[in-house]
Amino acid sequence: MQSDASPAESAREELERAWRTSDTLFEFLDDDAWTARPIPHRHPFVFYLGHLPAFAWNQIGRGVLDLPPIDAAFEDLFERGIDPSSTDADDAARSNWPSVSSVSEYRDRVRDELRRVLPEVETCERELLCQNDRIVHLVLEHELMHHETLSYLIHELEHDKKRVPVELPPTRTSARVPDNGWVRIPAGLSILGADFEALDFGWDNEFQRVERAVASFSLQRLPVTVGAFLEFVEADGYVERALWSAEGWEHLQRADRRRPHGWFQRYGEWHVRSFLRDVPLEQVRGWPVLVSQCEAEAYARWVGARLPTEAELYRAAYGHPESGERAFPWGDDEPTAAHGNFGFRRLEPVPVGQTPASASVFGIEELVGNGWEWTSTPFEPLPGFEPWMSTYPGYSADFFGGAHNVVFGAGWATHPRLLRKSFRNWYQRWYPYAATTFRCARG
Repeated sequence: MQSDASPAESAREELERAWRTSDTLFEFLDDDAWTARPIPHRHPFVFYLGHLPAFAWNQIGRGVLDLPPIDAAFEDLFERGIDPSSTDADDAARSNWPSVSSVSEYRDRVRDELRRVLPEVETCERELLCQNDRIVHLVLEHELMHHETLSYLIHELEHDKKRVPVELPPTRTSARVPDNGWVRIPAGLSILGADFEALDFGWDNEFQRVERAVASFSLQRLPVTVGAFLEFVEADGYVERALWSAEGWEHLQRADRRRPHGWFQRYGEWHVRSFLRDVPLEQVRGWPVLVSQCEAEAYARWVGARLPTEAELYRAAYGHPESGERAFPWGDDEPTAAHGNFGFRRLEPVPVGQTPASASVFGIEELVGNGWEWTSTPFEPLPGFEPWMSTYPGYSADFFGGAHNVVFGAGWATHPRLLRKSFRNWYQRWYPYAATTFRCARG
């Protein structure tokens, strides 16, 4: 149905929906889970309860409208999260976090104030941030991206500390590993990024538009599955030094791991950790495997392949044998459930090979949804990069420098608005917790 709402009204309606999703995610937490840190170098859950409203007020209220703090202490405490390698990571271990009730009260005050002042954004003086309601889009997409953070934090939480607040779709399992053949992608151009004027809102790393020449290469039709990766584990791939980069080997030895994070054996049988329970691996052999970039790279070497570059995945997803590019891998139609596992319809993967409507013009499937895909490309600025968001200048720049790699596509918790072609995401190469999978390339 076509909406008569203005772009500004639509963004605000989306923000309200995003708040409701945040609230639903927090409802998964038992009362004693708020100060838990299921990922050691992440803050406890109570931080994120305060971070989302504090970020919103620091950006909109204080950032562009020059309004006073709602709670200065909270807006300082909850201002910013941490990267896993941050030297400030020990701050996450503090024991004197505010009570959940006081943070919830603060969240509600912020939301009420934002509802009151959002109309003022249209007349504020921060030209770039206020034009097209960009500052509202910034806060909205920040909230949406943290839904993914919360989903994998809750995934890591002990199952007995979780509640089930809503009716969930059943887990889709499959013991079948589909054929994963190679598809030749012809040489051509990839268009990364976008011109600033072309988007109502984009993060600083999305600009500017750049063309990259891509030589012909071959790519797997589907992501690598749990069943395929099990062969690598059982062939002692985790102890074969020659398969691993120096960085990957160092992290592997430090963690003393011989399998993907979330895999374990019980009574001699492999199991895989899912969002609310542990499932026998035999039941989910058809799921995409979730691993770090270092693990994906080692597997690719084991099969005589490599990880694709960012530009190669853009070519495979959006390119055309003749000319031009599509808005989405499947064409210009808006994303639907037929196109992949995204939009928080589920809280976990689904078996690969079940969304033929997702195929690009070259026949590559599931390039969007069911897990972000690792690339071999370090996360660096595109030519013409400028940290244009004066209230958030470090959004991307703090993560340049070679420690992170680009991931492509989307996960099951990714909102459809983040499926725009220019959107870029990244993680540290050794990070094993996020919804990250991969497929191999050759040539």
